[in-house]
Amino acid sequence: MLAEETICPAPAIVPEPAAAQLSSIRLCDGCHWNSCSPCGGLSLYDNRALARRLESRESTERGRRTVTGNERIGILTGGGDVPGLNPVIKSVVYGGSEIRRQVIGIRKGWEGLTYMTSAEDPTYIRDLTRDNTRTIDRTGGTVLHTSRTNPRRIPESKLPKHLPKEQLKKLPFDGKTYDLTSIVLANLERLEIGCLVAIGGDDTLSFASVLSKAGFPVVAIPKTMDNDVQGTEYCVGFSTAVTRAKQSITRQRTTVGSHERIGIFRIFGRDAGFTALYTAYVTSTRCLIPEHPFDLDRMCGLLMEDKANNPSHYSLVVVSEGAIWKDAQVKEYGEADAYGHRKKADIGHALAEEVHTRTGQETMVSDLTYDLRSGEPDAIDQLVAITFANIAVELIRDGVAGRMVGIQSGHYGHVPLPDSSAGARKVDVATLYNTDRYRPNYGSKLGAPLLFGGS
Repeated sequence: MLAEETICPAPAIVPEPAAAQLSSIRLCDGCHWNSCSPCGGLSLYDNRALARRLESRESTERGRRTVTGNERIGILTGGGDVPGLNPVIKSVVYGGSEIRRQVIGIRKGWEGLTYMTSAEDPTYIRDLTRDNTRTIDRTGGTVLHTSRTNPRRIPESKLPKHLPKEQLKKLPFDGKTYDLTSIVLANLERLEIGCLVAIGGDDTLSFASVLSKAGFPVVAIPKTMDNDVQGTEYCVGFSTAVTRAKQSITRQRTTVGSHERIGIFRIFGRDAGFTALYTAYVTSTRCLIPEHPFDLDRMCGLLMEDKANNPSHYSLVVVSEGAIWKDAQVKEYGEADAYGHRKKADIGHALAEEVHTRTGQETMVSDLTYDLRSGEPDAIDQLVAITFANIAVELIRDGVAGRMVGIQSGHYGHVPLPDSSAGARKVDVATLYNTDRYRPNYGSKLGAPLLFGGS
């Protein structure tokens, strides 16, 4: 089988060479696949040279599995849904048809590959075609549905009921949970899947890396509103989240201003503050991010200063869910999920109480979380989703696996699957955040990538 490290050990992103005749490129109506034979389009990217170099480099490796031309492509979505997932799915299906690959949809993420009972299991397995995916890119969510299942940590109470007891005895067990990686690999074989497209954030892609290291070909597409996946400056869903947050804050200014209050807007961002930072950038507000614990009294002073300088006598601050003030701890509650995460206490209301106590001002707390991931994607997420999918199919076509499609320095390319031990990508506080004024840095952007890069 073709292991991740034998595919391409280079740590840097591999830029895609420009096409020779961009002026001749045309797209099939409703297709979004840039090598569609009916429309006579040309491929924007060509990974054949990379594939030849890798094949030569690994010519001594025998008996390992590669992506072959007659095998199916599997596709799944894991973790929280975001706008833009359906355009990815559709474009993979359309692109797969152009390279004559059947695409199999796996429902509910890793749960589908863990609990399926047969290759025709109607609960978890779907044949995807041009016909049944033609209009899915017009809606949000994911038609394949999703879950937060981690096949490496399945408690005994949640083991698949159909597994024989003798087989269970052979599975790795740490005293609390079972590792069902071997079951997932067996089910991929049963489905005759030659390469899996995994769409997800840190948690979903951490198990994708496990499969790749076990020798199974995987190509990953990053998605998360937090925009914190290592190895890429952009994840599907981020632009829509910021756009929706901006719209919500703009609407709610009238209410906050009418009552002359301090508005506190809580936003997703467990470990990284990209969503809060970029929302603050486009709304000209203060923001608090997990990467930099803030001084509570100074924050209150700035909010009072903003309020005094505003003719409508109100002020605003956007707060990441993982932000915290100095000498305090982020409180968590509830049972940990399959990846070890517990829910964080509501920083919005906690901060509101502290602000009211210190200033005597009325506050208004608004939770801008789940609404940001609902509905159809904006134009940027649609564009990125389609492009990520096309590159993923081209990698499969050219026999390249163990990679994640991504963006670095503003350019599309692909990198090794992210290492889960690296944790979330963080905001580069020194260049992107003003720690004195608790707001984005607006200066020194000449020559920066479109989205300013990151850590």
